[in-house]
Amino acid sequence: MMKFALSAVLTLGAAMSQASGLIQPIEPYTSPTPAKVELGKMLFFDPRLSKSGFISCNSCHNLSMGGSDNMPTSIGHDWQLGPINSPTVLNSGFNIAQFWDGRAETLQEQAGGPIANPGEMASTHTLALDVLRSIPGYRQAFAEVYGKDSIDIDQVTDAIAEFERTLVTPDSPFDRYLRGDKNAISAQAKAGYELFQSTGCVACHNGPALGGTSFQKMGVVKAYETDSKIAGRSAVTGNEIDRFKFKVPTLRNVELTYPYFHDGAVWDLAEAVNLMAELQLGHEFKAEETEQMVAFLKSLTGKQPDFKLPILPPSTVETPRPNPN
Repeated sequence: MMKFALSAVLTLGAAMSQASGLIQPIEPYTSPTPAKVELGKMLFFDPRLSKSGFISCNSCHNLSMGGSDNMPTSIGHDWQLGPINSPTVLNSGFNIAQFWDGRAETLQEQAGGPIANPGEMASTHTLALDVLRSIPGYRQAFAEVYGKDSIDIDQVTDAIAEFERTLVTPDSPFDRYLRGDKNAISAQAKAGYELFQSTGCVACHNGPALGGTSFQKMGVVKAYETDSKIAGRSAVTGNEIDRFKFKVPTLRNVELTYPYFHDGAVWDLAEAVNLMAELQLGHEFKAEETEQMVAFLKSLTGKQPDFKLPILPPSTVETPRPNPN
């Protein structure tokens, strides 16, 4: 039965890869509300949304590090070590849902989570709103964007989400190749792309972001050995069949977003390639094939978000905070 299922996956992957359109180039996102984007950018970088006043969204989704933090699991409030690897925020607007287990359906829903998570920013929505309301620059910015004198959490998360939608990485060598520039990637990368299709990787890693479009079990052919206690999608659905299923991560900019997998257990891209082939496909790459796959994956690194760090509105009064300990 397992061999049959694996054969079906490989056949499906190969067939779909031939039906052009399975993988598309990344397109830039132009927001219809630039002022909202600027407000969301300020909020994304503002550590005052956290209980300690030291942690921002950018702390775990660092835009100078591929939108992640290059840690196996992130460090949160009071130096707590989180339970799971921080997924990249780049191209996250293409995801079917947010977080590894998909518990947030939208970017806006996701944006509110870390603020109130005791292991991350450890604040509350009430406290975060009190901080923002105490800052004249924010009161003015929110009024200009939303046309209201009040600030609420839906506005905060809406603005952050709109900024995050702009964090796409177009114009990678592979994008140029897809658009017809046959010299945009090397012969080695082209061979890797052929392997990517023929071995069935494309069955899960597809769409503009080459991932993020489905939930799949980690360890289809062979069980994945990990110390992580994260249950995966089953924690959301309550269905045992969803245990160890995770949102398929994007492969865009994957050379920048090490360490890999939900537990951040693998630091080397070649090792990650070989392990995925073994666990998910029951396939073993030759050394030359691994190099070809890595060359292809590196061709997916696109233009990183180009922006200046925002000038955050200054506080005019000392904002009262609870003891961070």
